[in-house]
Amino acid sequence: MNFLLDEVARATLRLAEAGVASPRADAEELAAFVHGVRRGELHSVADGDFDALYWECVARRAAREPLQHITGRAYFRYLELSVGPGVFVPRPETEIMVGWAIETLRAMDVADPLVVDLGTGSGAIAISIAQEVPRSRVHAVELDPDALAWARRNIDASGHADRVTAHHADMRTALPALGGRVDLLISNPPYVPTEDAHRIPPEVRNFDPAPALWSGGDGLDMIRELEHVGRRLLRPGGAMAIEHGDGQGIDIPRLFPEELGWRDVRNRKDLAHRDRFVVMRRADD
Repeated sequence: MNFLLDEVARATLRLAEAGVASPRADAEELAAFVHGVRRGELHSVADGDFDALYWECVARRAAREPLQHITGRAYFRYLELSVGPGVFVPRPETEIMVGWAIETLRAMDVADPLVVDLGTGSGAIAISIAQEVPRSRVHAVELDPDALAWARRNIDASGHADRVTAHHADMRTALPALGGRVDLLISNPPYVPTEDAHRIPPEVRNFDPAPALWSGGDGLDMIRELEHVGRRLLRPGGAMAIEHGDGQGIDIPRLFPEELGWRDVRNRKDLAHRDRFVVMRRADD
């Protein structure tokens, strides 16, 4: 074992003691970041090239600062995104919802599908859809100015700025000019109940922006608002996908009743086989 790998082993123990959920992976990712190599290339770093900055980064992670804030990057589907303080770090669970949205758009008989991403944060959802559905036009809405700055940075760097438009607006009232025209609406809204604050990991509670997390006592306040937004923006037959938290899948379908024009309301599961997002469509005329 070379010196760097030995240090990674020590760092893994330190992160585990600090309660980090994935200590080995995070120790390796930090080592790769500091030394400018891939995780699978750590063995190639010469002993003399070890950078003591590594232990500064490990200390920050042990203090439960998010890994992505330390490295400045987050991975989402086929993207590498810039992230940091002021923006919600995209999660792997959301990739499944985006995959559903992409498959749904590809199956639509629409030449240039119109998509709205409400609460875009880093822009992960909007950019992924633009990248994987080449003729789509995506409107990314974000109210928080700090998060919006990260989204615009990522959109500009993605090469898809001609088809992804960022809007500084409240998702509840945004884009009135698109009323009744949107083919697909997607959102990872705030859905954490305020009463669950003590259960939230410090990486989330202390670093993700509060507007991206909390949504009333049961966590469903913004999802209730999205029912109105969906009726306003979607065309007849248009589809919508909304991410939600553990245990909320039971309550959400009743918020989208048939008498208000909703059809095919279903929960979909994440990689851990837990209900993670709900999908539905507007009734055809």
